[in-house]
Amino acid sequence: MSDNHAKAAPKAPAPVMLAEEEIAEIAKRHRLSAAIVMEIVRRVGTGERSAIEREIKKGLARR
Repeated sequence: MSDNHAKAAPKAPAPVMLAEEEIAEIAKRHRLSAAIVMEIVRRVGTGERSAIEREIKKGLARR
């Protein structure tokens, strides 16, 4: 019997890309750098604005 190693490996979800203008707008609104907002987007895994802002609020509450 031959083993079939052609099974699909689980893939990591594709990173969600937001428009640079939207990232800049969120960063300006919350007084953060665009790099921090992009890191939050990557960690959250969604481009949904409300989820990103919720995560920013959580982070600010920890300070």
